[in-house]
Amino acid sequence: MCGIVGILGEKQVTPLLVDGLRRLEYRGYDSAGIATLVNGHIERRRAEGKLANLEKLLGEQPLAGTVGIGHTRWATHGGPSTRNAHPHATDKVAVVHNGIIENYAELKHELEQHQVRFETETDTEVVAQLITHYMGQGMGPKDATDKTLDRLEGAYALAMIFAGEHDLMIGARQGTPLAVGFGEGEMFLASDSYALAPLTNKICFLEDGDRVVVTRKTAQVYDRSRENVRRQIRITAQSGAATGKGDYKHFMLKEIYEQPTVIGDTLNSFINPATGSVTIPESVLEMAGAPKITMVACGTAYYACMVAKYWFEQVARMQVEVDIASEFRYREAPMPEKGAAIVVSQSGETLDTLEAMRYCKRQKQKTLAIVNTIESTIEREADCVLHTLAGPEIGVASTKAFTTQLTTLACIAIAFAVKRGVLTRDAEKALTLALRQVPALCARVLNTDKTIEAVAKDIALARDVLYLGRGILYPLALEGALKLKEISYIHAEGYAAGEMKHGPIALIDDKVPIVCLAASSDPLFDKTASNIQESVARGGQILMISDKKGLEKIKGVVRWPVTMDDVHPFVSPILYAIPAQLLAYHVAIAKGTDVDQPRNLAKSVTVE
Repeated sequence: MCGIVGILGEKQVTPLLVDGLRRLEYRGYDSAGIATLVNGHIERRRAEGKLANLEKLLGEQPLAGTVGIGHTRWATHGGPSTRNAHPHATDKVAVVHNGIIENYAELKHELEQHQVRFETETDTEVVAQLITHYMGQGMGPKDATDKTLDRLEGAYALAMIFAGEHDLMIGARQGTPLAVGFGEGEMFLASDSYALAPLTNKICFLEDGDRVVVTRKTAQVYDRSRENVRRQIRITAQSGAATGKGDYKHFMLKEIYEQPTVIGDTLNSFINPATGSVTIPESVLEMAGAPKITMVACGTAYYACMVAKYWFEQVARMQVEVDIASEFRYREAPMPEKGAAIVVSQSGETLDTLEAMRYCKRQKQKTLAIVNTIESTIEREADCVLHTLAGPEIGVASTKAFTTQLTTLACIAIAFAVKRGVLTRDAEKALTLALRQVPALCARVLNTDKTIEAVAKDIALARDVLYLGRGILYPLALEGALKLKEISYIHAEGYAAGEMKHGPIALIDDKVPIVCLAASSDPLFDKTASNIQESVARGGQILMISDKKGLEKIKGVVRWPVTMDDVHPFVSPILYAIPAQLLAYHVAIAKGTDVDQPRNLAKSVTVE
C-alpha cells in the first residue's frame, strides 16, 4: 500500500526520490515525505495530501544530499497528517515502513519506561526509537537494526539511513515486498520495480525474513539467523516509459480504452487462430484432473473468480469454490487430496491473497497464480503462473486488469474442458471464435461512451444505486456497484436479480436508480425482465445495459437505455464490464471526485 524508495547516489537524490514516489502514487497514499543526509545529519520534508504538496514544500525548503529515503503513506495507525507522515526519524536514524508492526504497543510501553518520548501516533515510530535505544547502548547501526528486527512482529518492508553514514542503507522484508536495485556506483531500495525503472533494470527481490546491508558497491543479503543468502539478480522487464497518461485526462479512462488491445494481447498468448485451440502450459493443464478447484482473490479479482466459477462449472464440469482471501485462510477449510487452487491478483503482492495461497500450499494443493505485475511475490511462490498482459494499471479502480483476468480464466476453462473430454472440438472452436471477436466488440462498446456520459449526470444526483444481474452477469452487478462506490463515493449495491423480492425491493423508490445488466441471449433474460417490471411498478428508474433485442422486449419501461451488440453469452461478462466502468468514471467526473486516486483506497493492498 505504502511506497518506499531509497537511494545511495552519486548526485543529488531529492528529485530522484520525488520521481520514484510519483511512480508509486498508483499504490494509494495520503501523505508523503523524504529524508536525506545533509553534512551527516538527518533532515526531512513531509506533507499531508498529494505529492504536489511535498514538491511545493521542497520548492520553499530545498533538501540537499546524495543519500535519502522517501515514502508515500496510506494511514493505518494514526490519521493522515504531516506529523504522522514518514520518514520517522531520531537524531540517529530515519525509517520508512510499509506494513503493520503488530506488537508496537508493547514495545512503545517498554521504551517509555526508558523515558523515550514519542511524537506520532504511528506504529512505525517504535522502529526508529528502538534502533536509537540500542545504538545508545553502544551498538553500531547494523547490530542495533538486527536486534530491533528480531523483536518486531507483523508485516513490514523497511528502509533506513543513519546519521553520519554516507555509504550505508539497511532494508528488511517480512510479508510485504522490497526490491534492491543495482546501479553503477549507486544502489537503490524500493517497494517495486516500477519505482526503479528509470534508474536501473538490475533488480533483486528480497524474500520473507531477508535483511540487506547496502553500500554504493554492494548489497549483502542475510536471513534472521545472520546467515548470508543469495538472491537472484534479474534484468527486469519494467520500462521507465510504461506509466504515462498520453492524451487522456485520467489513467482510468486511458486504461478503459486500452482494453481492446490488452484483451487481444492476452488472447493471442493462449489461442492459436489457425486451429482455434487453446494452449496453456502442461503444468497448468494437469490441474484439470483435480477433484476440486479453489479460487481465491480480493476485491475486483474476486468478482473475476465468481464469473469464472460459471465457466468452469458449465463448460469444464469442474467443482469450484470461490472465496474472499481475507476470510478463506482463517476458516481453515479442509482441502481435497490432489486438489488445485487458483489465486488472482493484479499486483501479485496482495497480502491476503498471498497468505491464502500459502495456506493452500500447506494443504498440498497445486497452485496457479494469475497476475498482471511481473516478478511479484505471488508469482515467485506459486507452482505455476499465467500473466494477464494488461500492462501497468495505474488507476486504483481496476479496469483492464479485470477484463484480462476474465479473458485468462475463460481460456483456462476451455482448455480444462478439452482436457477432461467434456467439450467437443467444434464446441471449443465456437468458444474460442467468440473470444477472438471480443477485442473488436470492445472497441464497439466504447462507442457508448457519449451516451453513458449523458446518463451519468442523472446518476450522479443519486444517494443510492442498485445493480442487478442474473447468472453469469450477476458478478458484473457486484463489480459495477464496487466501481461506482470506489470512485464516485455513491452508495451502491449489487444483487442477483432474483433476490430482489427477498429484501432489496424495499429500497426502491423514484430516487434510486437501478442499473440492470442483461443480454437477450441469456436464457434467464425473461426472468430478469420480470424483475425489472417489479421494480418499475414501485417507482424504480431503470438504466438498462442490453442489446437491441433485449431493450425491445422491455420497451417503454427503461429510462436510460445503453445499447450493446449481440454477443455470445460465454463472453458477455467481458464486454458488459466496460459500460459499467464507463458509468462509474463519468459519474465520478460529474461529482468532481479524484478518479485515479480515490480517497482511502490503495492500489496494492500489502497489509491485512
